[in-house]
Amino acid sequence: MMATHAPTNYDAQREKLAAYFDGTARKAWIDLTSDTKVSGIRATVRAGRERMRETLLSWLPQDLRRTRVLDAGCGTGALSVAAACRGAEVTGVDVAEGLIDVARERTPSFIGHGRIDWHAGDMLDSRFGEFAHIVLMDSLIHYPAEDIVSTLAELSQRCSRSMVFTFAPHTAALGAMHRIGKFFPRSDRSPAIIPVAEAELRQRLASISGWQIGRTKRVSSGFYTSQAMELVKI
Repeated sequence: MMATHAPTNYDAQREKLAAYFDGTARKAWIDLTSDTKVSGIRATVRAGRERMRETLLSWLPQDLRRTRVLDAGCGTGALSVAAACRGAEVTGVDVAEGLIDVARERTPSFIGHGRIDWHAGDMLDSRFGEFAHIVLMDSLIHYPAEDIVSTLAELSQRCSRSMVFTFAPHTAALGAMHRIGKFFPRSDRSPAIIPVAEAELRQRLASISGWQIGRTKRVSSGFYTSQAMELVKI
Protein backbone atom coordinates (compact mmCIF):
# COMPACT_ATOMS: atom_id res chain seq x y z
CA MET A 1 0.00 0.00 0.00
CA MET A 2 1.30 3.42 -0.89
CA ALA A 3 0.32 6.90 0.22
CA THR A 4 -0.60 9.55 -2.33
CA HIS A 5 2.60 11.33 -1.40
CA ALA A 6 5.10 11.10 1.41
CA PRO A 7 7.24 13.43 3.53
CA THR A 8 10.93 13.83 2.81
CA ASN A 9 12.83 10.56 3.40
CA TYR A 10 9.63 8.94 4.69
CA ASP A 11 9.59 6.03 2.22
CA ALA A 12 13.25 5.14 2.72
CA GLN A 13 12.95 5.17 6.50
CA ARG A 14 9.73 3.16 6.37
CA GLU A 15 11.50 0.43 4.40
CA LYS A 16 14.35 0.34 6.93
CA LEU A 17 11.86 -0.01 9.78
CA ALA A 18 9.98 -2.79 7.99
CA ALA A 19 13.19 -4.72 7.40
CA TYR A 20 14.31 -4.23 11.01
CA PHE A 21 11.06 -5.25 12.71
CA ASP A 22 10.45 -8.15 10.33
CA GLY A 23 14.05 -9.32 10.66
CA THR A 24 16.58 -8.72 13.43
CA ALA A 25 14.15 -7.30 15.98
CA ARG A 26 11.13 -9.54 15.48
CA LYS A 27 11.78 -12.00 18.32
CA ALA A 28 12.97 -9.30 20.73
CA TRP A 29 9.91 -7.16 19.98
CA ILE A 30 7.52 -10.05 20.47
CA ASP A 31 9.12 -10.76 23.86
CA LEU A 32 9.17 -7.08 24.82
CA THR A 33 5.43 -6.74 24.19
CA SER A 34 4.49 -9.89 26.10
CA ASP A 35 4.88 -10.99 29.72
CA THR A 36 7.99 -13.05 28.89
CA LYS A 37 10.92 -12.39 31.22
CA VAL A 38 13.36 -9.92 29.66
CA SER A 39 16.64 -8.26 30.66
CA GLY A 40 16.71 -5.35 33.08
CA ILE A 41 17.22 -2.83 30.28
CA ARG A 42 14.30 -4.16 28.26
CA ALA A 43 12.16 -4.31 31.39
CA THR A 44 12.53 -0.55 31.80
CA VAL A 45 11.52 -0.09 28.16
CA ARG A 46 8.50 -2.34 28.64
CA ALA A 47 7.41 -0.41 31.73
CA GLY A 48 7.86 2.91 29.94
CA ARG A 49 5.85 1.77 26.95
CA GLU A 50 3.04 0.57 29.20
CA ARG A 51 2.90 3.96 30.90
CA MET A 52 2.94 5.73 27.55
CA ARG A 53 0.16 3.55 26.18
CA GLU A 54 -1.95 4.30 29.25
CA THR A 55 -1.28 8.02 28.78
CA LEU A 56 -2.37 8.08 25.13
CA LEU A 57 -5.46 5.99 25.86
CA SER A 58 -6.41 8.37 28.68
CA TRP A 59 -6.48 11.21 26.13
CA LEU A 60 -9.10 9.41 24.06
CA PRO A 61 -12.80 9.37 25.03
CA GLN A 62 -13.75 6.56 27.37
CA ASP A 63 -16.74 5.74 25.17
CA LEU A 64 -15.52 5.06 21.63
CA ARG A 65 -18.57 3.29 20.27
CA ARG A 66 -19.18 4.00 16.57
CA THR A 67 -15.87 5.89 16.50
CA ARG A 68 -13.13 5.17 13.96
CA VAL A 69 -9.58 5.11 15.36
CA LEU A 70 -6.34 4.66 13.43
CA ASP A 71 -3.56 3.00 15.40
CA ALA A 72 -0.66 4.02 13.15
CA GLY A 73 2.35 1.84 13.89
CA CYS A 74 0.30 -0.57 15.98
CA GLY A 75 3.04 -3.16 16.50
CA THR A 76 1.66 -6.24 18.22
CA GLY A 77 -1.63 -4.49 18.89
CA ALA A 78 -2.04 -3.78 22.62
CA LEU A 79 -3.36 -0.24 22.14
CA SER A 80 -5.69 -1.31 19.33
CA VAL A 81 -7.22 -3.98 21.54
CA ALA A 82 -7.70 -1.54 24.43
CA ALA A 83 -9.43 0.98 22.15
CA ALA A 84 -11.64 -1.73 20.64
CA CYS A 85 -12.70 -2.78 24.12
CA ARG A 86 -14.09 0.76 24.50
CA GLY A 87 -16.17 0.17 21.40
CA ALA A 88 -13.90 1.70 18.76
CA GLU A 89 -13.75 0.61 15.14
CA VAL A 90 -9.96 0.35 14.97
CA THR A 91 -7.71 0.18 11.94
CA GLY A 92 -4.35 -1.17 13.15
CA VAL A 93 -1.53 -0.57 10.68
CA ASP A 94 2.15 -1.44 10.87
CA VAL A 95 4.99 -1.65 8.34
CA ALA A 96 6.06 -5.02 9.76
CA GLU A 97 3.90 -7.86 8.49
CA GLY A 98 5.33 -10.19 11.13
CA LEU A 99 4.11 -7.96 13.95
CA ILE A 100 0.67 -7.73 12.38
CA ASP A 101 0.57 -11.53 12.36
CA VAL A 102 1.31 -11.49 16.10
CA ALA A 103 -1.36 -8.82 16.66
CA ARG A 104 -3.94 -11.03 14.96
CA GLU A 105 -2.91 -14.01 17.09
CA ARG A 106 -3.13 -11.96 20.30
CA THR A 107 -6.54 -10.42 19.58
CA PRO A 108 -8.98 -11.67 22.24
CA SER A 109 -11.97 -13.62 20.98
CA PHE A 110 -14.27 -11.05 22.61
CA ILE A 111 -13.61 -7.31 22.45
CA GLY A 112 -17.05 -6.02 23.32
CA HIS A 113 -18.73 -3.82 20.74
CA GLY A 114 -15.47 -2.86 19.05
CA ARG A 115 -13.67 -4.34 16.11
CA ILE A 116 -10.17 -4.28 14.66
CA ASP A 117 -9.03 -4.45 11.05
CA TRP A 118 -5.33 -5.34 10.91
CA HIS A 119 -3.19 -4.23 7.96
CA ALA A 120 0.49 -4.52 7.08
CA GLY A 121 1.28 -1.40 5.09
CA ASP A 122 1.72 2.35 5.09
CA MET A 123 -0.10 4.35 7.75
CA LEU A 124 -0.42 7.22 5.24
CA ASP A 125 -2.44 5.18 2.76
CA SER A 126 -5.58 7.22 2.06
CA ARG A 127 -7.52 4.04 1.28
CA PHE A 128 -7.90 3.41 4.99
CA GLY A 129 -10.39 6.28 5.03
CA GLU A 130 -11.19 8.92 7.64
CA PHE A 131 -10.93 8.74 11.42
CA ALA A 132 -12.09 10.63 14.49
CA HIS A 133 -8.84 9.92 16.33
CA ILE A 134 -5.37 8.90 15.19
CA VAL A 135 -2.75 7.45 17.55
CA LEU A 136 0.95 7.22 16.72
CA MET A 137 2.74 5.68 19.69
CA ASP A 138 6.52 5.71 19.12
CA SER A 139 5.85 5.53 15.37
CA LEU A 140 7.62 8.81 14.59
CA ILE A 141 10.69 8.56 16.84
CA HIS A 142 12.92 7.61 13.90
CA TYR A 143 12.13 10.81 11.99
CA PRO A 144 13.42 14.41 12.21
CA ALA A 145 11.04 17.22 13.15
CA GLU A 146 10.22 18.20 9.58
CA ASP A 147 9.15 14.66 8.69
CA ILE A 148 7.13 14.29 11.89
CA VAL A 149 5.18 17.41 11.01
CA SER A 150 4.78 16.45 7.35
CA THR A 151 3.40 13.07 8.38
CA LEU A 152 0.94 14.63 10.84
CA ALA A 153 -0.12 17.20 8.24
CA GLU A 154 -0.85 14.38 5.82
CA LEU A 155 -2.88 12.48 8.41
CA SER A 156 -4.72 15.62 9.56
CA GLN A 157 -6.57 15.71 6.25
CA ARG A 158 -8.35 12.48 7.24
CA CYS A 159 -8.89 13.15 10.96
CA SER A 160 -11.82 15.01 12.52
CA ARG A 161 -11.06 15.26 16.24
CA SER A 162 -7.58 14.53 17.60
CA MET A 163 -4.16 13.11 16.83
CA VAL A 164 -1.99 11.87 19.70
CA PHE A 165 1.62 10.97 19.03
CA THR A 166 5.02 10.62 20.64
CA PHE A 167 8.47 11.90 19.83
CA ALA A 168 11.93 11.40 21.31
CA PRO A 169 12.56 14.62 23.27
CA HIS A 170 15.97 16.18 22.89
CA THR A 171 17.79 16.13 26.23
CA ALA A 172 21.49 16.32 26.95
CA ALA A 173 21.58 12.60 27.77
CA LEU A 174 19.56 11.50 24.75
CA GLY A 175 21.53 13.77 22.46
CA ALA A 176 24.78 12.27 23.70
CA MET A 177 23.51 8.70 23.32
CA HIS A 178 22.31 9.48 19.82
CA ARG A 179 25.67 10.92 18.85
CA ILE A 180 27.68 7.97 20.10
CA GLY A 181 25.17 5.42 18.82
CA LYS A 182 24.46 3.63 22.09
CA PHE A 183 20.76 4.29 22.45
CA PHE A 184 18.60 1.16 22.92
CA PRO A 185 18.21 -0.75 20.65
CA ARG A 186 21.84 -0.80 19.51
CA SER A 187 22.65 1.38 16.54
CA ASP A 188 24.19 -1.51 14.63
CA ARG A 189 20.82 -3.25 14.65
CA SER A 190 18.21 -0.51 14.68
CA PRO A 191 17.34 2.56 12.64
CA ALA A 192 18.42 5.57 14.69
CA ILE A 193 16.05 7.16 17.16
CA ILE A 194 16.22 10.90 16.46
CA PRO A 195 15.88 13.30 19.41
CA VAL A 196 13.74 16.35 18.58
CA ALA A 197 13.69 19.69 20.40
CA GLU A 198 10.19 20.39 21.72
CA ALA A 199 10.43 24.13 20.92
CA GLU A 200 11.29 23.41 17.28
CA LEU A 201 8.52 20.84 17.01
CA ARG A 202 5.94 23.24 18.44
CA GLN A 203 7.01 25.92 15.99
CA ARG A 204 6.70 23.58 13.03
CA LEU A 205 3.34 22.19 14.19
CA ALA A 206 1.89 25.70 13.98
CA SER A 207 1.98 25.26 10.19
CA ILE A 208 -0.80 22.62 10.31
CA SER A 209 -3.87 24.75 9.69
CA GLY A 210 -6.95 24.08 11.79
CA TRP A 211 -5.15 22.24 14.58
CA GLN A 212 -3.75 23.27 17.94
CA ILE A 213 -1.48 21.63 20.51
CA GLY A 214 -3.24 20.25 23.56
CA ARG A 215 -1.75 18.13 26.33
CA THR A 216 1.81 16.88 26.52
CA LYS A 217 3.54 14.47 28.90
CA ARG A 218 7.01 12.98 29.09
CA VAL A 219 7.52 9.37 30.20
CA SER A 220 10.95 8.26 31.40
CA SER A 221 11.69 4.73 32.52
CA GLY A 222 15.31 3.67 32.50
CA PHE A 223 16.31 3.33 28.84
CA TYR A 224 12.89 4.52 27.65
CA THR A 225 12.23 8.24 27.22
CA SER A 226 9.41 9.45 25.04
CA GLN A 227 7.10 12.47 25.05
CA ALA A 228 3.41 12.38 24.21
CA MET A 229 1.71 15.31 22.53
CA GLU A 230 -1.90 15.92 21.53
CA LEU A 231 -3.13 17.83 18.50
CA VAL A 232 -6.79 18.88 18.60
CA LYS A 233 -8.95 19.97 15.68
CA ILE A 234 -10.06 23.58 16.14
